[in-house]
Amino acid sequence: MFPAFTRASMALALALLAPASLTAQALGTSDNPLIAEGPEPNWLETVEVTERGHRIGKPQAEAALIEFISYTCSHCANFVKQSGPALDLAGVGPGNISVEVRPVIRNGLDLAITMLAQCGDPKGFKARHRMFLYSQSTWLPKAMNAPQAQQAIWARADAAGRLNAARNLDLDDMLVQQQGMALQQVNACLADNEAAKAILANDEADRTEFNVTGTPTFALDGKTLEGVYSWPQLAGVLQETFRKKAETGELPTP
Repeated sequence: MFPAFTRASMALALALLAPASLTAQALGTSDNPLIAEGPEPNWLETVEVTERGHRIGKPQAEAALIEFISYTCSHCANFVKQSGPALDLAGVGPGNISVEVRPVIRNGLDLAITMLAQCGDPKGFKARHRMFLYSQSTWLPKAMNAPQAQQAIWARADAAGRLNAARNLDLDDMLVQQQGMALQQVNACLADNEAAKAILANDEADRTEFNVTGTPTFALDGKTLEGVYSWPQLAGVLQETFRKKAETGELPTP
């Protein structure tokens, strides 16, 4: 599995770094009026709250990717682990791709973790998002092996159930210990019923608009990518997309 991922990552980096270098050459010319504006922002640290999620990267990037992710989906965790380094290096960092994360709510635990990931400063969203998915193999088996009575409390997805899930699965401790957040702030986020309703409404809207029937699902430049469910598949689509953009002159040139 690891060699295949390495080849996909390297191929994507080679495909997407090219337009970034062309852009750098254009900004380096002495007669370019943009040169006085200085270096571009750190797009890896640029996070904005959108209507239905969080967008990471340059708002006007050459390609806009939406990831529909469930925190209790093992395929989603694998995707984020595999795609993160290559997308950061060759896509988001140089401003080629923006990545918008939109949650898919399959169960009460999904709702609780989504609210935890969205809790606090938007700038820290990516770190919280990845933390919960990278550690899924630790907390998800614990949840699956919990007594049925405990799972029934979580399935209610009300404020008490969300707080109970976070406490018993140590999800709140992860934010406190790894992200430096106050427990009072974490609990307040989990108890916010209006925020919960908004997340569920956005989830329903995405399911309808983008035909989200499973996770992960992806949309590129506003269109759902049918039959694309993994990083190797998505990497191939991104490579082909940028190849076509280069051929049609849609990418910046010197």
